[in-house]
Amino acid sequence: MNKFLYIAIALIITSCNSKTSSTNTDHSTDNNRLESLEDLTLTQDFKDYWYSGKAEISSYELSQSRYGEMRDGKSVMIFVTEPFNTVDEVKADNPSDDNRPVMKLNVTRNFNTGIYPYSIMSSTFLPLDKKDNAIKISSSIQEWCGHTYMQLNQYDKVYDVSLFSYFQSEQEDYFEVEHVMTENQIPVQLRIDPTSMPTGDLKLIPSLEYLRLKHVETKPYEATASFREIEDGYLYSVRYKDLDRIIAFKTQKEAPYKILSWMERYNDNGQPAVSTGTLIKTLNTPYWSQKGSEYQVLRDSLQL
Repeated sequence: MNKFLYIAIALIITSCNSKTSSTNTDHSTDNNRLESLEDLTLTQDFKDYWYSGKAEISSYELSQSRYGEMRDGKSVMIFVTEPFNTVDEVKADNPSDDNRPVMKLNVTRNFNTGIYPYSIMSSTFLPLDKKDNAIKISSSIQEWCGHTYMQLNQYDKVYDVSLFSYFQSEQEDYFEVEHVMTENQIPVQLRIDPTSMPTGDLKLIPSLEYLRLKHVETKPYEATASFREIEDGYLYSVRYKDLDRIIAFKTQKEAPYKILSWMERYNDNGQPAVSTGTLIKTLNTPYWSQKGSEYQVLRDSLQL
């Protein structure tokens, strides 16, 4: 028995050492890519607003298309800047040379379908030091049939994808997709400077929420993006050529370019499906320190 135990421990140590070596190689490769990227210049207005020690919380009236019907609900966007540890690929606890400054966007959607509720959340981390795509995106969907979780991690020229689902056809999967711009990073990128958004033909990975709700293949899709100034803001829209799908975001004209509304439209089994979010209220507050019951009134102000 002891002999087999020693063999098992030796195999584990060997496996761990191999994994560490691979991780170091990947990290070195990613550093080379990082050095080749153009620096991102942030305005003083941006720094004054986003590095004030507070997060921006915005609530939205949600109209969500699901199962061929429109569902009323609420959506919340939480924007905050923080350090991101590129080795462990999570929010950094301590200062380190491996940290990168990012803007994180957490988005929630809550609505009911008949008797049972849906709860959707995604987290997107967009670097603020370089002109780069999202370095991590995760999304989860909970409803009474089960739950799913999907995550993209940026590695050099690819995204490593992890998928866990209660559907037998999906259940557990690990694969890579080409490293291109992601839909989930669009609202974050708009907060930096809407006028610098890419336009024309481009490749784009659809939002993780859409990929899971519609069970669409995870890959870059050909799309066309457009930007225009309207009377009361800026409008950025994307049309996916092969998905028969359009998304659009409306922002303020002035910094901090608040997201005023968003829209998603696609073909759902031959019928048009449209989902929208319209701004209700915005708070700038350090919500992580407001756990006491006395702060529950802030939810009322957000109409949540």
